[in-house]
Amino acid sequence: MEPHSVEKATSAIADKYRLSILLELSERGSMTSTDVQELTGLSQPCVSHHVKQLTESGLVNAFKEGRNVHLSLNKEALQKLSGFLSTLG
Repeated sequence: MEPHSVEKATSAIADKYRLSILLELSERGSMTSTDVQELTGLSQPCVSHHVKQLTESGLVNAFKEGRNVHLSLNKEALQKLSGFLSTLG
């Protein structure tokens, strides 16, 4: 995994809201932006910001359907991050 990708991914999970989104996605498999609002209690603009950070980091896949954004984990990216982190230990 490239250093820039690691930086973006670790920066994305360093935020408590984004981390909670990732953890919930790992349990549910997928969520909508409305689900994220309910989970976090954040406003729609804040949810959009966090979703953008997660998708730009590559850890989350998103697609828009109507007014909702559907989210799922990018398992390949998470495995690469996990592999990189395991080399540090």
